Amino acid sequence: MNVVKRYPWSPYVIGAGLGVLSWITFGLMGKALGVSTTFVRVAGLIESLFARAHVEANGYYAKYLVKEPGIDWQMMLVVGLFFGALVSSVLSRSRIKETVPELWASRFGASKRGRYLGAFVGGALVLIGARLAGGCTSGHGLSGGMQYAVSSWLFFITMFATGVGAAHLIYGKEGRNHV
Repeated sequence: MNVVKRYPWSPYVIGAGLGVLSWITFGLMGKALGVSTTFVRVAGLIESLFARAHVEANGYYAKYLVKEPGIDWQMMLVVGLFFGALVSSVLSRSRIKETVPELWASRFGASKRGRYLGAFVGGALVLIGARLAGGCTSGHGLSGGMQYAVSSWLFFITMFATGVGAAHLIYGKEGRNHV
């Protein structure tokens, strides 16, 4: 069977691929693999279309936009992640049709709108936390972990512990069977 058509892909192959990608980003660009700064760059790019002076005077943008707001390798990585996941699901014929998981529906109801709102709010909270921490899960987990950065290891341990705890709080007894 063709390896790209398998479902699920081997976590060992994925891990090795991410490791090689990290070597490439460090070796060729001197950059750590991560994507949370892309949000800041997109916001700065959009805002610069309307108020360029504000973007140039904003200290937060100045710290993360490098010299000019624009499209960079990180933004293309985010685009590639989306299209890579799409291609993978098409090749493996594993597209998930479920919009509201059974566990979610049993706890919060079967509303698609409620599920999407919950996913959006959760994603926004993770993004805000990532920006406050100065990185994202991929940046801390992959790049920081490979460099044995204590802050990254602490972040990852805390993230997993909090995730398991939150699942137990949100889903109660039912969640224990799915974690």
